Amino acid sequence: MDGQQTSDAIAEWNTRGVLVLPKFYADVEVDKVLADYRALWNDGRARVTVDDMDLARRMRLRDVSADARASHRFKVNDLYLEQASVRRLALNDRLVPLLQRLLGERPAVCNSLSLEYGTEQEDHVDSLFMTPRTPAHLVAVWVALEDCSPESGLLRYWPGSHRIEPYVFSNGQRHFIPEELGAWQGWMRTQVQRHGLQSELFQARKGDVFVWNAQLLHGGSAIAERGRTRRSVVFHYFSESDCRAMGHRLVRESDGFWIRRSHQPIPGSVNARMRNRAGKIARRMRDLFARS
Repeated sequence: MDGQQTSDAIAEWNTRGVLVLPKFYADVEVDKVLADYRALWNDGRARVTVDDMDLARRMRLRDVSADARASHRFKVNDLYLEQASVRRLALNDRLVPLLQRLLGERPAVCNSLSLEYGTEQEDHVDSLFMTPRTPAHLVAVWVALEDCSPESGLLRYWPGSHRIEPYVFSNGQRHFIPEELGAWQGWMRTQVQRHGLQSELFQARKGDVFVWNAQLLHGGSAIAERGRTRRSVVFHYFSESDCRAMGHRLVRESDGFWIRRSHQPIPGSVNARMRNRAGKIARRMRDLFARS
């Protein structure tokens, strides 16, 4: 982008909380990601974690049955850890400078989600579940890997909703408490009406990029035609300073970073129990330091 284009983009970002970058990636870049995705399923790579969206169940890719592969919708987690083609979409000389401008410092990829179908996910705000250490130090990018039809369950979003004052849960924090999500949803409905906001659908073309503020209300619309694909990949980015403060291992790429870590654990596994225990200890330590 030149200077004027950048200024216009920042103005749109501040007003709407989103940026649309048409045909940002060439077909050859997208096709490489799609080919690697197909190869991944053919290989059945053991350590990759997937979410069966139809069963609301997390498992290893190797454990997905042939029947489920043919008929279920899956979310494949963190292929940026495995595939260079995915990392090149997330971190490159064209995208990183824009993300750095939006975050105020260098971005660090903290996760990726690869999908073949729409999620039909309820409207939500990313920062509830991936709460940054510093407010506003989280941004998301959605990349269309094919032309998306209206019947595929398009991305739905509420422009301007990022300016709604963040909800505070009963513990005084902005990170969600599961039992209080109903109260959050009711509060957000009231705020959307109060501000006169209207939802929009993003009918993307192959190679288009959609960037959104982590406070933006968004979700997935209903799939009108079952079996209609909406291939895409989503990235979330923390700021470099937040990642270093949290002790993440960062790998440098295209003047940005990606977090080197293990794949998501499976609920009930030994690794999941150990990670849960470590998380509880870390939260206790944060609380102690906050009170001192």
